[in-house]
Amino acid sequence: HIIILAKNKLGLKHLYQLISASNLKYFKRVPIIPKTELITHREGLIIGSACEAGELYQAILRGVPDAELAKLVKFYDYLEIQPLGNDMFMLRDEKSTVKTVDDLMDINRKIVSLGEQFNKPVCATCDVHFMDPDDAIYRKILMAGMGFKDADEQAPLFLRTTEEMLAEFEYLGSDKCYEVVVTNTRMIADMCEPIAPA
Repeated sequence: HIIILAKNKLGLKHLYQLISASNLKYFKRVPIIPKTELITHREGLIIGSACEAGELYQAILRGVPDAELAKLVKFYDYLEIQPLGNDMFMLRDEKSTVKTVDDLMDINRKIVSLGEQFNKPVCATCDVHFMDPDDAIYRKILMAGMGFKDADEQAPLFLRTTEEMLAEFEYLGSDKCYEVVVTNTRMIADMCEPIAPA
């Protein structure tokens, strides 16, 4: 799990090449982009650390040493944190090391701290899968049809307003909250030139 944004036409070309290779050359039940391919085609792209399934978040969950975390962080152009509701499923998993909402907050705080330490912007993102909260029912139906046992326990993966995102991250303090929700996300967006698919 990774986020790849094209910041210019070269980045768009590289993104197309990565997508083609992932589907034609590296497909294994799902399209896969090896990190070596990503590094080869990185120019013109912006790489984000993604959700809880991303390697940085997973490394934090495993409690890897700080030196290993440092190597991971250096690979990304920006780090991501998401609303607590997105990761509440971990509290229902008996095998999870995450037991409380405070644990989820601490993980996000750790990512913010890593961003500060390595001068990487941290962006609050929604991991949007549907537009409005009521649309969760459609995803629930799709997931039930695919055999997911927790289909009835949907994460709130709807598109939040700026005000809703500020409320989600107020535990970071007002200045840091504004930075991750507004300042840094605008900075990443401003790095992308207006381009159209070709």
